[in-house]
Amino acid sequence: MTIPVRRTERGMTLIELLLALFVFSFVMAGALAFLRAQSQSFTLGKQRVGMYQNFRYALNVLEKDLRTAGAGTTAQQPQIIYAGTNVVAFNANYWTNTPGDVVAVYYNPDAPDSAVQGMLTSGRITIPLTAYQYPETSYITGGVDSPAETIIFYFEPDSSNAGDYVLMRKVNNTTAEVVSRYLQPTAGVNFFQYYEMNQPPNVTPSLTLVPTAQLPLIHSVALHLSPADTGTAARIDSITSIRVNFTVTNGETGGQQRTQQISRIIRLPNVGLVNQAFCGNPPVLGVTPAALATTQAGQPAVQVTWAPATDDAGGQKTVEQYVVWRRTTTDTSWGDPYVNVPAGQASYTYMDLNVAHGTSYYYNLAAEDCTPSLSTTATSNLVAVP
Repeated sequence: MTIPVRRTERGMTLIELLLALFVFSFVMAGALAFLRAQSQSFTLGKQRVGMYQNFRYALNVLEKDLRTAGAGTTAQQPQIIYAGTNVVAFNANYWTNTPGDVVAVYYNPDAPDSAVQGMLTSGRITIPLTAYQYPETSYITGGVDSPAETIIFYFEPDSSNAGDYVLMRKVNNTTAEVVSRYLQPTAGVNFFQYYEMNQPPNVTPSLTLVPTAQLPLIHSVALHLSPADTGTAARIDSITSIRVNFTVTNGETGGQQRTQQISRIIRLPNVGLVNQAFCGNPPVLGVTPAALATTQAGQPAVQVTWAPATDDAGGQKTVEQYVVWRRTTTDTSWGDPYVNVPAGQASYTYMDLNVAHGTSYYYNLAAEDCTPSLSTTATSNLVAVP
């Protein structure tokens, strides 16, 4: 019997093994480099999209707010307060938290009471990044505070990112809020530039840039359109447009940083318009509201009705809206207005749905003109909600 002889099987040599490892390492290094490049490209692309969204949001907020500058201000209230290289402050009846108020530009039921009307001297603030204090007087007309609040935009250095700035927005004496981060100044220009309308005789009007050396412009006279509000003191009243300039980054530094320069001119359509100082005498009300307990969609409600005021359908015809207050029998004062109702109707009905079972209410009514001045008030009957 023949015993088969097993052949010796030849394995890999050390050189072959090293060569295979080298080829494998080379392929893996290339694959990892490709994946790393793809990851970096994806990250930078995501940052670039975020950068674009950041500057678009900042521009939208600036344009939306700045275009309301001067809207709804009283005759004696400055429209633009402070115009600096990195700070701009202005007055505008930007928003209201009173339902039915048709005078404000926007309605926000969550807006705090301290941010929907003019500041009083008791709440005076220092304009951020400046030494200027505002207001110098309270703008009260006909016993009513101005509905136009003070809005301030300013670029301040970002303490958490050296070289970057933060765009801030502040309303009256409320806490400032962050609008946008990762912003930098654009070389050679200020964050804010201001333009006046130049109208020499027999020449086409044109915009003229206010030189940086002449900034800041400050409404140093407390009362707008007063005899003292002329000449140099009134220079700020001639501003008709604001150019906003900044450079937005992706938040990175060095070779990973990406930047985009932004510049936009924002027109101020309400600035320079002379608001009517008076509508004649305070309006005459001449009517009394009536309150009736009822239901609305199965829920308790109070229906308040009244006829047009004497100066609404006749007389001076100056009534623009009605102001309604409400209080319970336990309240010690009327407090802030409860609702504003636009004028111009043949009869008026307000349905109060925010009432409670077992509570009695009074409603107080006044007519308001464009000054704004209020008429004397009239109080409804006491109405009990079952």
